[in-house]
Amino acid sequence: MTPDRLYTVLVEPHISEKASIMGDASNRYAFKVRTDATKAQIRRAVETIFDVRVTDVTTLNVKGKVKRNFRGGVSRFKSWKKAYVRLEEGQEIDFTAVEG
Repeated sequence: MTPDRLYTVLVEPHISEKASIMGDASNRYAFKVRTDATKAQIRRAVETIFDVRVTDVTTLNVKGKVKRNFRGGVSRFKSWKKAYVRLEEGQEIDFTAVEG
């Protein structure tokens, strides 16, 4: 995997109530990732960018929501991929300290 590809695997951190609870309880962080990214690529990207050791990566595909507008039309949000990354004990990611 090229270094350029490594920096495009992670799209953005996914901040939600569930992700915050998981981060506090089991040292897990959630990221929005490219839909074609593999677990190995996600692991290497997180370890390289944040300089931490990853123990586990879990991925899931999030289906885009369907919304109806006032005229009876239907629109759909994009589907995307989410990754939960577990770090080794004693390590953490500080999203405010990363430049980019």
